[in-house]
Amino acid sequence: MTKPNFRLLPLLLILIFPASSLAQYSWLDSFDSANSVTSRIPPPDGYKRVKVEAESFRHWLRNLPLKSGDPPIYLYNGEKKFNQLANYAVIDIDIGTGDLQQCADAVIRLQSEYFYSKGHYDSIAFNFTSGDRFRYTDWLNGKTPVIDGNDVGWKDLPKRENNRANFKKYLEIVFTYAGSYSLSKELIKVEKISEMRIGDIFIEGGFPGHAMLVVDMAENTESGKRVFLLAQSYMPAQSIHIVKNPVNWGLSPWYKTDFGDRLYTLEWVFDNDDLMRFK
Repeated sequence: MTKPNFRLLPLLLILIFPASSLAQYSWLDSFDSANSVTSRIPPPDGYKRVKVEAESFRHWLRNLPLKSGDPPIYLYNGEKKFNQLANYAVIDIDIGTGDLQQCADAVIRLQSEYFYSKGHYDSIAFNFTSGDRFRYTDWLNGKTPVIDGNDVGWKDLPKRENNRANFKKYLEIVFTYAGSYSLSKELIKVEKISEMRIGDIFIEGGFPGHAMLVVDMAENTESGKRVFLLAQSYMPAQSIHIVKNPVNWGLSPWYKTDFGDRLYTLEWVFDNDDLMRFK
């Protein structure tokens, strides 16, 4: 009997589950690049995806893993969302078991996951609605928020291990005490829609407000006009999903950047000055 060639095993594992993909999307046990945004959602005819820097947040977003097939949007409690009309594709990322990972929280989750995958732990930091800054590295060092109404106090506990369990606990605290209002205060305005980049956010900060993330863009090879994809969670907390375009079903799920004064999605309408980005 021929002995198995164990020297080939690492190569086979890399071919089946590329190490870089697993490292980038570390909430997954396995990753099939055939189910990424790039693989599953081709640009419209005559368009090519815009160039982005390798290893950048923009590259990371456009290669997000999608759930295979055509699954519904689920709520945090395991029930199907009543309105499935906006659902084009579901991102393969967990929702959590509490009503926490809503619209702005989905943006926070994705940016945090990118920095976590890169080991840039100092970059994971967000403001509560109170304005208090909560850093992941402070959390690891034992700094713990104590909330009393609208007031935030702090106590020091023993240091925490840097692992996914503590990372997710940190995010749950952020989701609880931050939202579209606080996130909008941390972002900077994009002055012109023509300056849009992958990773920008359409956001209206409020109670409630809403936030949607630009996860990919493509450019017409002749006219130079651009289109983009949007992802969202919503209320109550639910699967993060790529949304359809209700204004142009033939172009859907892509949206034109020259959409006019208002951006119409199936569950929210933004003004064209609602586009912002992380500093």
